[in-house]
Amino acid sequence: MLKRAFDATLAGVGLILSSPLWLVFASLIKLEDGGPIFFAQDRVGLGGRPFDALKFRSMRPDAEALTGAIQASEHDPRVTRIGRFMRATAMDELPQLWNILRGDMSFVGPRPERPFFVEQLSQEIPFYQQRHAVKPGITGWAQVKYRYGSSLEDAMEKLRYDLYYIKHLSIVFDLTIVLDTVKVILFGKGAK
Repeated sequence: MLKRAFDATLAGVGLILSSPLWLVFASLIKLEDGGPIFFAQDRVGLGGRPFDALKFRSMRPDAEALTGAIQASEHDPRVTRIGRFMRATAMDELPQLWNILRGDMSFVGPRPERPFFVEQLSQEIPFYQQRHAVKPGITGWAQVKYRYGSSLEDAMEKLRYDLYYIKHLSIVFDLTIVLDTVKVILFGKGAK
């Protein structure tokens, strides 16, 4: 109950404080290519249940039309100009505050993955499904301690951080991760 109250409070405060940014990003996204402002993507949550994760759209509207589901890369050509900025500052994640209020996500936890990748990684990495023992989060121990990566080795290393987080779960640990996330976003200190 304490974690849920922590999540709801942070998400509510975050929505209020970020509301001017929502208007700015919505306008810039619409002006850039006229496509939709938001993007909902299937993700795997608590207990392996799917949910729609909300984001500001940072890629072209037809980004996966030809390729299907593929991991985004650091210099992905499908990313729009405003999308590149939003991704670098994690502002594309702001709509996930609604996911937290709906109960799909927590503020801190393992990052939710797409079902296609969960299925693939579960076959290749032992105990991968254990990360679904808690709600996924906007930020997490793996996000603040490990660099962005899309290889199997990166997924294995991130799983180690996720399992460590689950084992040591506490409100104090969550607060530490939130503060580390602020340092990463505002000052570039830590993993990207």
